[in-house]
Amino acid sequence: MNHQGARTEMKQHKIVTTLVLMLVTTLGACGAVAQDSHPTASRELQISAFGAASGVYTGLAGGKNFSITAGADLGLRPFRGVRPTIEVRGTYPADRGNVDSQKSILAGLKVEFLLHHRFRPYGDFLFGRGQMNYKTSTGFDGFVFGNQIYSLTTTYIDSPGAGFDYQVGEHYAIKVDGQFQRWGYAPTPSGTIYSKVGSVGLVYYFTFNRRNR
Repeated sequence: MNHQGARTEMKQHKIVTTLVLMLVTTLGACGAVAQDSHPTASRELQISAFGAASGVYTGLAGGKNFSITAGADLGLRPFRGVRPTIEVRGTYPADRGNVDSQKSILAGLKVEFLLHHRFRPYGDFLFGRGQMNYKTSTGFDGFVFGNQIYSLTTTYIDSPGAGFDYQVGEHYAIKVDGQFQRWGYAPTPSGTIYSKVGSVGLVYYFTFNRRNR
C-alpha cells in the first residue's frame, strides 16, 4: 500500500472511532436518563442493539461477501404510530470473496411503523464511509482498471433500506433487513457502484425501571 493509501485508511479509522465514541456516549446518557425518569418515559425512549449475518453483492465484477453487521438504535417518542429512530451500524466482511471486500460504518434516521406490538416494519436512510479492498483472479491484492491497479479505495456511502423486526419476547426480536448502497467512488466507467446487502439477525431491547413497573 502506498503512503496515500495508508493516510486514507488512517483517516477512515479516525472517522469510525469518532462515530463509535459518539454512539457509546449517547447510549450511556440515554440510559442514565431512562433509569432516573418515570416508567412512562422509559417506554417512550427505546434503546436496542442488533447483530446479523449479511450477504453482500458488492456491485463490482460479480463480487460477493459474507459479512457481519452490528449496530444500535435510539428510538425516540412515538407519534401517531410512528417511531423516529437514530441508528448507527457497521458491516465487516467475514468472507472477503474473490473480487473485493466491503466494510463500512453508517449512521442515519430510521422510521419504525408500530402497526402491531410484535411486527414492526421500517424504512431508513443511512450515510457514512466505506472501504473496498481488492483482489485479482490470482489472489494477489489489486484490481486492474485502465492503466492502474487499485489495492483499496475509501468513499462515502448513501444507503436507503427497509426491513422489519418481529418481537419474540420481552427483550428479543428477529430482524430482516435490506440495504441498497451507492458507493461514491469505485474503479468503474461510471465512477460509482451499487451494492445490495441482505441481513438476518437478532435484536436485543434494553429495559429500565423494572422495579417500578
